[in-house]
Amino acid sequence: MNTPWPLGEIPNHLQRPELKQLRELGYVWKYPHEVVDIFEKKMATFTGSKYAIATDCNTHGIFLVLKYLNSSTKISIPKFTYMSVPMTIHHAGYEFEFDNREWEGIYQLQPLNIWDSAGRYHRGMFVGDDNFQILSFQAKKRLPIGRGGMILTNNEDAYKWLKKMCYDGRDLNKTQQEDDITEMGYHMYMTPEDAARGIIIMDSLPEYTDDSYSWKNYKDLTTNTIFKN
Repeated sequence: MNTPWPLGEIPNHLQRPELKQLRELGYVWKYPHEVVDIFEKKMATFTGSKYAIATDCNTHGIFLVLKYLNSSTKISIPKFTYMSVPMTIHHAGYEFEFDNREWEGIYQLQPLNIWDSAGRYHRGMFVGDDNFQILSFQAKKRLPIGRGGMILTNNEDAYKWLKKMCYDGRDLNKTQQEDDITEMGYHMYMTPEDAARGIIIMDSLPEYTDDSYSWKNYKDLTTNTIFKN
């Protein structure tokens, strides 16, 4: 059976261009996963949080924080939001209800200290204290990677847990052979290429932009059959 190239050694003309473009801009790293670390540190500095954890989407960021908090609290969210939010609340093992809140750029998953910030991007936007704030880099957001998200937090223990959980429970400072996995993780990490694209776009954006989404952009979720009961 023919093999066109060795595994992990894709020919240059078939590779995504972002990592090469990032090096041309002067960024330096040894291992590809360190590009994700660079993006996380830039975002934490930009938003005002102590830590940031990159994920493959905003919805999975919310899911991971819900699993970290491991609460039995019933959650209230606006009925005008994207449908993945109540769905991921359900999949994380929580009960939820809809309310009539109007919001711009960001809203809280009440009464938990989780904020869905999919529609906001500007310097110093972290809500602070012990809160978790989740960003979105979907194609129509202010930082349009195409897919991706970020969890902002000041909690060091949460940062360490969330960082491992989005990488299948792995410690990326160790090889797979060296690492002893102690918890069931989730396959929700951001790729180095997506992180590189995020850094490139981030460096080209103004520091302050208007909120991109509000309650007015969404239909009433309670009109969907799945949510009526």
